[in-house]
Amino acid sequence: MENKAQASLLASFAADALALGAHWVYNTNVIDKKLGRVERFVKPFTSYHATKELGEFTHYGDQMMVLLETCSDSGGFELNHFSTKWQALFEDYTGYVDKATKGTLANFAIDEDPEKSGSESDDLAGASRISPLVYCYKDQPQQMIAGVRAQTAMTHNQSDVIDSAELFARVTLAVLDGKTPCEALKAVLKSDFNRPPFIEQIHSGLDSVSADTRSAIDDFGQMCEIEAAFPATIHLIAKYENNLKEALVENVMAGGDSSSRGMIVGMVLGAYLGIEAIPDEWLTEMKQYRHIIELLKK
Repeated sequence: MENKAQASLLASFAADALALGAHWVYNTNVIDKKLGRVERFVKPFTSYHATKELGEFTHYGDQMMVLLETCSDSGGFELNHFSTKWQALFEDYTGYVDKATKGTLANFAIDEDPEKSGSESDDLAGASRISPLVYCYKDQPQQMIAGVRAQTAMTHNQSDVIDSAELFARVTLAVLDGKTPCEALKAVLKSDFNRPPFIEQIHSGLDSVSADTRSAIDDFGQMCEIEAAFPATIHLIAKYENNLKEALVENVMAGGDSSSRGMIVGMVLGAYLGIEAIPDEWLTEMKQYRHIIELLKK
């Protein structure tokens, strides 16, 4: 399990780094013309991430790094420690700061504690950075679930986002335990999430596997909100169940909020396919790769 658990985490980081170049570009023709087929890391060409270099992370990946660092520091997840380091990240942050982050920082500024600090954002991104907790608590599922819900609620205090974090954590754990991603999705839906909106959204994603990915994600919506991003993520997991690279490349080429979708897709498919499924250059060109490995050794 250890090999695939590490692959799950590394693929989640790699997905964010791959998405950086075209993140939040909604016109896919522009991606085609400016970047071609994005199979390797590229420097971003939009103003959102103008301060970033090839192989770095978006602000989503940077927050996931803080989560990994705090788990390594403490030997597990401590909400107060995570909130302190998360706030420190944004004290002099030179990258993009989104509305969820601004709302959460404003709540911290009026002395809200991390259990009450979350913004009202319904973006999937709050649920996308959970792979360090899945890795840390792969043998302790109840602690895993408590951690993923708490870290998500700290910035995204919206029930569907918090529940989605739990759902994808359970799916990844089921994959690590031997199920295929599609089997895991169906099992978790039946046992823990057999209710709206997850019934419709999971089935919509699964039913779309025969569709072209750009068309499917365009139909679901390319935006950050969970209503669009959740079924689009299911589509990618199911359609490319046996091909992590193709899943993450097609995710980027579909445009929009490719980072939040990709981080979850990478986590789930990395857990299924292992380290061999991640292209070597996605690891060697990742700026924080060695730092991640050192943290995992702790």
